[in-house]
Amino acid sequence: MNVYVVDKLMAQARRLAADYRRATGKTLPISGEIAINDAIRLLRLAPSGDAQAGYDAIREGPEGRIDRLQIKARVVFEEIKSSHRLGELKIERPWEALLLVLLDENYEPFAIYEASREAVEDALDESKANKRGTLTIPKFQRIGKMVWSKDDELPTSGAPTP
Repeated sequence: MNVYVVDKLMAQARRLAADYRRATGKTLPISGEIAINDAIRLLRLAPSGDAQAGYDAIREGPEGRIDRLQIKARVVFEEIKSSHRLGELKIERPWEALLLVLLDENYEPFAIYEASREAVEDALDESKANKRGTLTIPKFQRIGKMVWSKDDELPTSGAPTP
């Protein structure tokens, strides 16, 4: 399937998910797939090719280093509050960094944040009371770095802050 067809299908999926929410007040569980597609396209990443690998994309770093990236999504229907959380993280799987794609009410990306595995694990250790292995969106924004913004339309430079 070529890129044009996938982009067209993603546009239809966005419209369907947004219309469904407006009609029912419920969300369709497709934001993760939309976010993976968006992160790969916007940050020029390679898909992992293995759904069971525990990471969703690959980025070639300096000196040929390969970073495995886990990608999470969150659709924000109102102002980001501390109750908004990322889904459960695959801590037992191999990955070097975590990307968070924030989507608006139309399932369009407006920001992508990145945090290193070390920063994510440290943040999870700090909140031991959280037994599900999740982080709030504001916490992730504090430990990570914005690597793409709708306002910029281009990835920002620099490595994520641990």
